[in-house]
Amino acid sequence: MNGNRIHALILRHLYLYKRSLPRLMEIFYWPLLDLVVWGFITVYLGQFESGLPHIAAFFIGALILWDILFRAQQGITISFLEEIWSRNLMNLFASPLKPGEFLAATIIISFCKVVAVLIVSVFVAWAFYSFNLFVLGVSLIPFILNLIIMGWSIGILTTAIIMRYGQEAEVMAWGMVFIFQPVSCVFYPVSVLPGFLQTVAHVIPAAHVFEGMRAVITNDGFPLPELMWASGLNALYLLASILWFHHIYDVVKAKGILVRVGE
Repeated sequence: MNGNRIHALILRHLYLYKRSLPRLMEIFYWPLLDLVVWGFITVYLGQFESGLPHIAAFFIGALILWDILFRAQQGITISFLEEIWSRNLMNLFASPLKPGEFLAATIIISFCKVVAVLIVSVFVAWAFYSFNLFVLGVSLIPFILNLIIMGWSIGILTTAIIMRYGQEAEVMAWGMVFIFQPVSCVFYPVSVLPGFLQTVAHVIPAAHVFEGMRAVITNDGFPLPELMWASGLNALYLLASILWFHHIYDVVKAKGILVRVGE
């Protein structure tokens, strides 16, 4: 056992973290995320001394809807990573394929994956827990579509980041969507958050979707304002993410970075 060689290898890994935000996220962000999310859940449950009504619908329904958002984002980002891992990215963009066509294809792939995940999740929830997601009625459809669109926006943004910074940013493919989880209020209402985080939550489409879901479950009527807010914000963010992707594509192409992505 040579201490110098061990020390050298330790330094080699420490230097990787020195200027790498994605790697630092692995150390600091995930523990913080768990603490924040479960802390807010605990605060929310503590408000009900006799137990939270509709608890199964609240949590199982929220989990299924959150997974839809996550899979929508993954469908786009993982499709891009597949091209990097197979070293096919340069072949694609050396062809007449346009960035918009690439995005259109990944969006369709993402939608197909979401449909498959939704079918499996709904069946398992019904078979194992006697929970019928469709108890939410027709209001379920526009809210699910809003979650899918938000997932696409995050997926396109993440893809642009990976395209710009290369493989060291690949961790963002799994971590980016969870940045939004605490302020998406998946398992608790916006009112549980501190004041400054409530302000942030109001500009997150998913927060309006989950607030709307809870309103439907508690028979508070159809949450049209929440749906309108979610739809308007999603339209804005999707357009912004597509424009950002095209901008990054032009930058990496002009600087020759695209050739080195995945190398």
